[in-house]
This record gives sequence, structure tokens and C-alpha cells, in this order.
Amino acid sequence: MSFAQGGQGGQGGGRMRMDPAQRTARLKDQLKLTDDQVTKITAIYTAESTKIDSIRKAGGDIRTSFMPIMQADQAKIKAVLTPEQADAFAKMSQQFGRRGGQGGGQGGGQQK
Repeated sequence: MSFAQGGQGGQGGGRMRMDPAQRTARLKDQLKLTDDQVTKITAIYTAESTKIDSIRKAGGDIRTSFMPIMQADQAKIKAVLTPEQADAFAKMSQQFGRRGGQGGGQGGGQQK
């Protein structure tokens, strides 16, 4: 089950799972984040990854659990960003949703 941000596992889909530092680095490049923003966003992604891993290990349904976690974390990230960065992040998130997940649009991904 290959899924969106941090929710992808090594199962199916052929996509590599990005760790919190890699995900933040991608945002840093695209949004020109400050060092303080990088620290805060890395912490948000780390907590998200821990939550998703716990759900996965407990045998929970990642599909139903992931969206509320991701939406809450996106709100936390937007709070760390400047208004201009938040607008760019929102656009990135919309494109992400259309692609069905990370991975540069490869493979078509699963969509809800």
C-alpha cells in the first residue's frame, strides 16, 4: 500500500519513502525556508512519521487514518511559514493530491 507523505511503506507502488529530513529538504529548496523553519517542519514531519508507523505496526488502516493526520500537520506547517510560503505550500499540496502521492508523478499513484 503506497500512500502519501510519510504514509508510504515499502509495500507496493515501487516508491521510495522519504524520511522527515528529506521531505523538509525538498520544502527548503522549493519554499526557501529559514533554518528555524527547517527545524520546526522537520519536527512536524518526524511526529507524523511516528504516528503513521505506530498505526502501521498496530495493524490499523493507513488509508482512513492518514488524511486527518496529514491535514493537521499541513496546518501546523502553514503556521510556520510566511504568507507567501504558505500560498506556495498550498499550491504544492494541491498538485500533490492530483498526482496521488510523492514520487515526482511517477506511476500514477493511488488516489482517493
